[in-house]
Amino acid sequence: MTSEAIDIRPPARSLSLPLRHTLRPLLRDPVNTLAGLARQARGEVVRLNLGPFRPYLVSHPDHVQHVLRGDWENHPREGVFWKPVERLAGRSILTEGPDWESSRRILQPLFTARYVASLAQDMAETIDKELTAWEAYAREGRWIDICEELARLVSRIVIRVLFGDKISVADAERLAPAYAIAATSFTSRLLVPFAPEWFPMPGDRAFRRAVEVIDDVVLPLVRQARRDPGDGNDIISALARARADEDGPGAERRIRDDLVSIYGASGETTAVALTWLWPLLHDHPEVAARLYEEVETVVGRGPVDASCLPRLTYLKSVFQEMLRLYPPGWMMPRMALRANLLGDVPIEPGSTLLISPYVTQRLEEFWDRPDEFDPERFAVDRRERRHRYAYFPFGGGPHLCIGQHLFYMEAPLIVAGILARFRPQVRAPRPLTPFPGASLRPKETIEVRLEPVAGGARA
Repeated sequence: MTSEAIDIRPPARSLSLPLRHTLRPLLRDPVNTLAGLARQARGEVVRLNLGPFRPYLVSHPDHVQHVLRGDWENHPREGVFWKPVERLAGRSILTEGPDWESSRRILQPLFTARYVASLAQDMAETIDKELTAWEAYAREGRWIDICEELARLVSRIVIRVLFGDKISVADAERLAPAYAIAATSFTSRLLVPFAPEWFPMPGDRAFRRAVEVIDDVVLPLVRQARRDPGDGNDIISALARARADEDGPGAERRIRDDLVSIYGASGETTAVALTWLWPLLHDHPEVAARLYEEVETVVGRGPVDASCLPRLTYLKSVFQEMLRLYPPGWMMPRMALRANLLGDVPIEPGSTLLISPYVTQRLEEFWDRPDEFDPERFAVDRRERRHRYAYFPFGGGPHLCIGQHLFYMEAPLIVAGILARFRPQVRAPRPLTPFPGASLRPKETIEVRLEPVAGGARA
């Protein structure tokens, strides 16, 4: 995209071109177009000319830090980009104000490293059971859609953590596909954010139906948990106990909204993030070989449990580099409540600020060879000193994602469990195009064939 399509400040004189000059490339490949604009501007604030909608693209780590942490109260999660999220997850941990404060106060203790570690055994048992079923795919030599299979596997892990034994198998099977549809069907509203809510857009009907399915599954579980919260360590019981003094449908709705938010943050995002791993390993056989060796040394034939995780150091570096290139929470828009400055750029009240880890984590000013996949960047003995907000896949400031501890527990358990059994062969077109849904997933289908490790899969 040429510099004529953007308005960069400074310099004082700016350019403003017709809508068609900016909208077309953003509609075709919005994620990489934004990254290209930020790189072209060398991290300066960019004002996008989208006709009636003129957001600021904020990519420099100094500016990101100012918005997410330094002046976060002036930059709430509000505006057109948050409308679809609110229709899915309601007023919860993903919003602002008293609802966010209440949810965070209750949920924060449930997502500490210590509490998540207490869930590790349940997660490990679920993973081992699900991967045993994958051995049928290996015997058949079947190519599987790895995003779908990971979504199913992760959903079962998260459902066990969220609902314990309170959910039926049939309802659990309905939840994952419904959430996937809801998370991808509002993309047209992300790409054309100035479209009014009453104006029908592609995906609206699918989105509404998916939310109805989610409510059909979750709300009866919430009502039952409120009648009898029990003493289990599943999240729905903990939420019901924490909100036991709250009456009426409002309390029921708040528990529902928090459960849907957590399901997305710990389920959808993990499955989507891990989908990118397999083509990366396929394209970098030297990384794959080293990772296989580590898993073989630490885990052997498994099963994997939490005691293995501290020794899977290279796997953690691989995850960190994967999240640098493909952060699932790819866009973190904010609204400016009051006039302020970003560097020398005046920001008007009511302006939308587009902040994207995908964009900032690929800036040449802060990353050597930014488009290359190199886990050595995060090796403990070679870790580079860099700006705190040059890398923020889980956000930052008070809205730092509470699910990051859960990711670093369930993701290595899943991948180490897979690699202890199988050597995945990958079939996918190149290049892969990031699809801008609620999480950053590949637009193309990634297929995997599972070959048992030498010596055969475990019985």
